[in-house]
Amino acid sequence: MNEAPTADALALEFVQFTVDAGVLRFGEFKTKAGRLSPYFFNAGLFDDGAKLGRVAQFYARRLLASGLEFDMLFGPAYKGITLAAAVAIELARLGRNVPFAYNRKEAKDHGEGGSLVGAPLAGRVLIVDDVMSAGTAVRESIALIRAAGAVPHAVVIALDRQEMATENGADAPYSAVQ
Repeated sequence: MNEAPTADALALEFVQFTVDAGVLRFGEFKTKAGRLSPYFFNAGLFDDGAKLGRVAQFYARRLLASGLEFDMLFGPAYKGITLAAAVAIELARLGRNVPFAYNRKEAKDHGEGGSLVGAPLAGRVLIVDDVMSAGTAVRESIALIRAAGAVPHAVVIALDRQEMATENGADAPYSAVQ
C-alpha cells in the first residue's frame, strides 16, 4: 500500500529539495526589508522544467491534503506568476482543474490591455507566492482581487520568513502572515 506522506514528512522532503536545488541557502543575507537573515530562499532558481514541476507537486499535494476550498489561483508578479501557472497544471494533472490569473507590474494599453492576465478574477481566489516577508505583494494582490469583485480567500507560500508586516514603511504589530 502506498500511503501519502504526513505533513511533517512532506515539509522535510520540500526543505531537502530546496537545499539540493540551491534555492534555500544558509549564511548571512540581507532581506529586502533590510534585516539580516541566516538563510536565503531564491524561487528564481526553480529554473528548469524538472524543478518547477517538482515545486508545483509540493504546492498541489499540500493544497489537496488541506481540504481548502478555492475557485481559482492568482500569482502576483513576478515569481508568483510562474508558480501559479505550474500549480494550476499540477492540480489539473491530479484531477482538480482550476483557472488562474496574474498581474503585470505595469498595465498594458494595447492587446488585451490592463494589468490582469488570464482568467477573470471570480469567486474564492487563492494567492500563490514564494516567500512571505513583509506581506507587500499579498496586500497588493488582495486589493486587485477585491477591485475585480472577487474574494481573496487564502494564501499559499513556500516559505514564511515569520517577519513583521510593514505598513507605511514601519513594522506593524503583527506578522506578515497574519
